[in-house]
Amino acid sequence: MPSHDLALSVRDFAFLSQLIHDRSRICLGPDKQPLLTGRLARHMRSLGCDGFGAYCALLSAPSGANEIDVLIDMITTNHTQFFRERGHFEFLEHHVLPILATRVLAAGRSLQVWSAAAASGEEPYSLAIVLSEYARSRPLPDWRVYASDISRRMVDRCRQGIYEARKVELPAAELLPRYFRRGFGPRQGYYRLKPEVRGSVTVEAANLFQESYPVPAALDVIFCRNVMIYFDAASRAQLVDRMFEQLAPGGFLFIGHAESLLGLRHQFKQLSPGVYRRRS
Repeated sequence: MPSHDLALSVRDFAFLSQLIHDRSRICLGPDKQPLLTGRLARHMRSLGCDGFGAYCALLSAPSGANEIDVLIDMITTNHTQFFRERGHFEFLEHHVLPILATRVLAAGRSLQVWSAAAASGEEPYSLAIVLSEYARSRPLPDWRVYASDISRRMVDRCRQGIYEARKVELPAAELLPRYFRRGFGPRQGYYRLKPEVRGSVTVEAANLFQESYPVPAALDVIFCRNVMIYFDAASRAQLVDRMFEQLAPGGFLFIGHAESLLGLRHQFKQLSPGVYRRRS
């Protein structure tokens, strides 16, 4: 339990939750007050803040700009795993890539996929494995996966491509030696993606609501999964519009199984749970 001097007042919670919403669109209702207290208490002590009032003052100061990024990083949820919601990757392989391979090859360009909320990288590297496996036996143009996340800490982990062995669960056993290297010595118990896999994924920090994204226009596939559940309806609607604009006509959008475009005005056709296609 936090000590009394680190109790979060209604006023300070309102300030922090509004700041977080303004910067990330993440909504923190009153029920999230204990969560915010727990995540920030130790960090505030490390800064020498004797309470949330002092921490809010730090965030309000001109020198607090970097600390706002730290705050956002600390409150974001980064639960992910390789091939999470596996049905999406199977749909990509069996239904999406055959369509895109033909279309993109005919256009003489590369195939471009974006993991828009990549966390520590399991999703974009899963996409890279699917694309690599597809290309082993079927025609596929040159391709690239783009990965982004609002958390700079997660971006750094994604670039490293190092994961605990117990968390590397793949659809087939032969994928492990094909795409990963086992760690030894101080890295025992870990796997790292091989250089060619890491080299196929471009990783950048990005806020989904910033003015422009560090990815090309006219993307073929966007995975933007399990992130809209943290936004209010207006922000979800804005994000769906942005994803539409970022996709090429006929491009594909994947959202989480717990998410839906129901109730939002959009120009997508639903193909399967969590899978949508941009109308041309």
